[in-house]
Amino acid sequence: MSPRNPLSAFPLAFLLVLSFLPARAATNTADRLADFFQAGKIRALILSGRCNHDWRTTTPHLRQLLVDSGRFDVRVEEAVDGINAETLAPFDVLIMDYGGPRWPATTEKAVEDFVRAGKGLVLAHGAVYHFSGLSVLTDRHRSVDIRETPWTAFREMVGCGWDTPPPKGFHGARHTFPLTFTKRDHPITAGLPESLTATDELYQGMRVLPHAEVLARSHAPMSRGGTDQDEPMLIVNRFGEGRVFTTVLGHELAGMWEEAFRIPFVRGTEWAASGKVTLAPEACGPRHTTHSIRTLVVTGGHDYPTSFYTVLEGHPDIVWEHARSNADAFRGDLRNRFDVLVLYDMSANLDDVGRGHLREFIEAHKGLVVLHHAMADYQGWEWWWREVVGGRYVTKEEPGFKASDFRHDEWVAIEPAGPHPITSEIGPLRLFDETYRGVWTAPGIRPLLKTSNPTSDEVIGWISPCALSRVAVIQPGHGTESHRHPAYRKLVQNAVEWAAGRRQ
Repeated sequence: MSPRNPLSAFPLAFLLVLSFLPARAATNTADRLADFFQAGKIRALILSGRCNHDWRTTTPHLRQLLVDSGRFDVRVEEAVDGINAETLAPFDVLIMDYGGPRWPATTEKAVEDFVRAGKGLVLAHGAVYHFSGLSVLTDRHRSVDIRETPWTAFREMVGCGWDTPPPKGFHGARHTFPLTFTKRDHPITAGLPESLTATDELYQGMRVLPHAEVLARSHAPMSRGGTDQDEPMLIVNRFGEGRVFTTVLGHELAGMWEEAFRIPFVRGTEWAASGKVTLAPEACGPRHTTHSIRTLVVTGGHDYPTSFYTVLEGHPDIVWEHARSNADAFRGDLRNRFDVLVLYDMSANLDDVGRGHLREFIEAHKGLVVLHHAMADYQGWEWWWREVVGGRYVTKEEPGFKASDFRHDEWVAIEPAGPHPITSEIGPLRLFDETYRGVWTAPGIRPLLKTSNPTSDEVIGWISPCALSRVAVIQPGHGTESHRHPAYRKLVQNAVEWAAGRRQ
């Protein structure tokens, strides 16, 4: 896990105070703030906050693409018209996901000087035309004409644009098309296949200035409202000592998800910032690496809301498959396929073949996370609940065991029962959940979570004393209210990490 970045505790707007300081003091302050970035990472700033595209979804996606590559430390600024040279001083590259009115002269000059001095600039989709003086902002309710005097240096800096107001259809209908690389020896495109597939708007009629280079083109077919020409899609430019990369792809989140957008975007941002590209294509999107925690999630025997499928979202190192029953899950040998089992089923029985494979998995020192109603699994398999899980929700009374009971729709105040890697980043939390009472637990369990709710047992999460496997049991998790709770999701993800031996 990456260490928490101290600067994330401060809004970037805090940097605006620099504009009120004398020049020398402001520079010194910017130098000091640079210490709050992650060492060795490219410092990127996304400029956003106004656009006729859905920046509220695209900007977080752009940030996540860069962060997930492992190469960048990224900030976002939505109040762009307040920044100046001192604000930009700590950064290596600016990314424009902006499409609104012009900025104050101080801000525009700061960006020009930033690039001229050897830093980087990246533009996505509509950002390429919004300072041309040709823009009309639109949304579902109105059109706002913001045509104004163009930012004179903007097109020289970007290296492309339109000479006259683009016609209403300066792109054809959104469709699927190949992005074909026409310059294969540039660091951004080196080693990439001949083409990648986009599903997006295809900009047309744009002029590329002589000093800029086109890295990729796409054909705009007349059948889709196009020009029947090969149109420029990826452009690079030098401005002073700096580097500028433009992709005209990325109309919305779905378009930005495509390889044709995200691979050139991430690699292009690295090039704009540093002049070189070290990132492989597989680093420019969802990460399924040899370091991923291979997880099998097992359900069945109890209903649950589909929000459960989101619990492991957002963790770049957890990749999971789903088995809809224990019969599907344990019909074959799991030891070479998975690192951790997450059980969210409520299964009364498991045949001898399934028991054998499950037992082999545990005896291979693999990880296990037991969630909520899975505490009731395999009532007749004593080895399982006594020696592996270290606990059991007793479904019906039997000699030596009273039946457990439950209570729906309870507010449950939860605290860590003591220090543990699973709960180290999670303080007290409050969930609207189902409580269990009368759960049998084995001697030697290590309490993980506790509550004072009178309808519940005090200990509602534990580490099993099982010597064969890392086993974590988390009792909450009944419904959507918990599944969507950030602290609950973090708790489960931490448990998977710990069970895989990644969290000490």
